[in-house]
Amino acid sequence: MTFETWDEHFAIGLPEARAVFTTRRGGFSSGAYATLNLGKLTDDLPDAVQRNRELMAGRLGIRLAWIRQVHGADVRRIRSASDAAAGAELPLADGQATAVPGIGLVVLVADCLPIAIAGGGAVAMLHAGWRGLAAGIIEEGVRAVRELGGAGPLAAAIGPGAGRCCYEVGSEVHEAFAAHGDYAGNGHNLDLKAIAAAQLRRAGVQDVHDLGLCTICADRSLLFSHRADGGVTGRQAGIAWLI
Repeated sequence: MTFETWDEHFAIGLPEARAVFTTRRGGFSSGAYATLNLGKLTDDLPDAVQRNRELMAGRLGIRLAWIRQVHGADVRRIRSASDAAAGAELPLADGQATAVPGIGLVVLVADCLPIAIAGGGAVAMLHAGWRGLAAGIIEEGVRAVRELGGAGPLAAAIGPGAGRCCYEVGSEVHEAFAAHGDYAGNGHNLDLKAIAAAQLRRAGVQDVHDLGLCTICADRSLLFSHRADGGVTGRQAGIAWLI
């Protein structure tokens, strides 16, 4: 399993599943949100965001399921197509999991990690910033996949997010990951991806793949970054589904 380019984005095959990590290219938004901003909770034009979401759903040919992220560790279980229907209020969660084919599980990011997990006939997509990682979002994501899909080898893919090269944090954040040892830090910087990979393996995921892109120092035309863009920016997505 290796990452590949798909349209303007990145994709990877996982056991019985596929994951796509979008970039900021190829959409309808402009200015600070140019161009494929998928985040409605920004100051972008709502019509542009809706067009961007419809564009991605059409290109992927699947139904997209959305959540309202809160930097926690709750993972929504989608057990039927009706569960994925968009209501007036989106579920509060930081991950989604399903064993229903053709439902695209979406998380939105702009420095946090989008992480796909698949195996045993189920798939999950997680939103993992430092708070989520400290709260146990990965363990809960693996638990959801096991709960919905049963036994079998698991594989995970870590999409673009803040890298060890650039992600400077305070002492209180370092303290939250003190048990992870020296690999979690680099002076004042934190290695979210190394922490996530270690947590995935500890939770029983055999194969972990990292796209290796830092949102903060990547080409500004490629990825949104809350830090690099001064807090005024759009959101790219991690999307995973069963095939």
